[in-house]
Amino acid sequence: MRPLFARLLRPSSSSSSLLRHSQTLNPYTYPSPHLLLRPLSTTSSSSSSSDAELRRYAGYFVLLLGCGAATYYSFPFPADAKHKKAQMFRYAPLPEDLHTVSNWSGTHEVHTRVLLQPETLADLEAAVREADEKRAKLRPVGSGLSPNGIGLSRAGMVNLALMDKVLEVDRETKRATVQAGIRIAELVDALKEHGLTLQNFASIREQQVGGIIQVGAHGTGARLPPIDEQVVSMKLVTPAKGTIEVSREKDPDLFYLARCGLGGLGVVAEVTLQCVERHELVEHTFVSNVDEIRKNHKKRLAENKHVKYLWIPYTDTVVVVECNPPSKWNTPKFTPKYGKDEAVQHVRDLYRDSLKKYRIEAGSDEPDINQLSFTELRDKLLALDPLNKDHVIKINQAEAEYWKKSEGYRVGWSDEILGFDCGGQQWVSETCFPAGTLSKPSMKDLDYLEELKQLIESEDIPAPAPIEQRWTARSKSLMSSASSSSEDDIFSWVGIIMYLPTTDARQRKDITEEFFNYRRLTQTRLWDAYSAYEHWAKIEVPKDKEELAALQARLRRRFPVDAYNKARAELDPNRILSNVKLEKLFPMLETVKLSQ
Repeated sequence: MRPLFARLLRPSSSSSSLLRHSQTLNPYTYPSPHLLLRPLSTTSSSSSSSDAELRRYAGYFVLLLGCGAATYYSFPFPADAKHKKAQMFRYAPLPEDLHTVSNWSGTHEVHTRVLLQPETLADLEAAVREADEKRAKLRPVGSGLSPNGIGLSRAGMVNLALMDKVLEVDRETKRATVQAGIRIAELVDALKEHGLTLQNFASIREQQVGGIIQVGAHGTGARLPPIDEQVVSMKLVTPAKGTIEVSREKDPDLFYLARCGLGGLGVVAEVTLQCVERHELVEHTFVSNVDEIRKNHKKRLAENKHVKYLWIPYTDTVVVVECNPPSKWNTPKFTPKYGKDEAVQHVRDLYRDSLKKYRIEAGSDEPDINQLSFTELRDKLLALDPLNKDHVIKINQAEAEYWKKSEGYRVGWSDEILGFDCGGQQWVSETCFPAGTLSKPSMKDLDYLEELKQLIESEDIPAPAPIEQRWTARSKSLMSSASSSSEDDIFSWVGIIMYLPTTDARQRKDITEEFFNYRRLTQTRLWDAYSAYEHWAKIEVPKDKEELAALQARLRRRFPVDAYNKARAELDPNRILSNVKLEKLFPMLETVKLSQ
């Protein structure tokens, strides 16, 4: 999975060719009358009048025909998309200095003239200082991977992609100090030569370090906290106080608030991370069901270093993935029943059958079906009819079959094993809620999933697979979704999903509407009952004023919003680091008064 970060949009060859095409048709848009009407000889006044009327109507007809042809060729439709509106203005060239920045899924996009990429700490400090003096927005944005585009701002952004160096590695304390723009994949590669790695990982490796900690990202493992807990100190560039360093020992109150600060308390410039010895893991993947899951869940959480469940809607299938350090007890001597090709064959067959059902012929430019991965095939299948529940159920059943034939073991380095192919572009809503303690799990995590599956079936939601469920220990970061003062607390994270397997604007709009209906139903039925809160990188701001007010009140019940806003007022009084999303989620007191 690769992020779409920023691109400077110049007139493309396609848009330019459309414009040229339109210009060549202009002479025919308003046909010249003298070319269409020629004088005819007359023998009588009646025939002359009749001929004149005939010439007039003929002229109208030719004029209408010419205008129709000009309109058609000026606004061409794709051959396979007659229902679409003309794309003429969608791809119109933008000014040379205007950047288009979108998140990876293409669900959020802004145009901006200010997108800074400083190369040094001094450059960053100067940029923040100048922006504050001018009261100009400068929102920190990372790799653009957040599904909700939390780092985007059309008023102006700063990205640290060029500040990506490893500054120091202390082998004895197992700590690494890095610039915040370094990507997780690059950091892991750099740590290898020191025999170190990170304690845990999210599903992908393209995040910048600054971004992954600021939004409270996480991996899985009931004994392992979210990734922000690996941070032992940070250097923040703030508009009001310049560059400050915070740690557990130095200004701990601000440290625990800013560690998951959503980019609103300062631009994270440098981070010192607590690393661990580089190690291998044995991954065991197998298919289970609800009864077996309930029977062994407590034991599974306690005994496995990493564990996650992949629930397949409209089936009884639950895919279990356990990962542990190798030992003589778990190092497998296992020969899989099926090869990778055999595991995916059932999905290929379904795709071929679906092409026939929908009377679609694969284009000559289509990739060989035998070369596609499972997730690529799933996208292609969903693209045929993404909101048809029966069609989605067949795909889910094929996925369940795929996992049954993919059971087995895998051994590799932890950063390789803990990765997960999330599929193509998508809408995601992920919630985090308490699940008891490690010594005494509440089992509410399983209740949540069973209720969610019942909701999907009762509401006929075309929900694709998987519903991913993971666990973490608590975080001491005050703004973390897994924040807790109790050391033994554990939290469950559950993600629902709808893929966007098409570039068709209308189809993407329909999928988006269906996803938000899906999300709204889970919110109404489950969130309050389980004290569930959305991941900061996936929370969406309601457009409705009453819904927004309810969300703001709900966030206040869970997080120290007043303390967070007080720190924002002290460190960024002009709110240059903020954006619309942050202002709506955490309105400052004076903003609330003005709106009343």
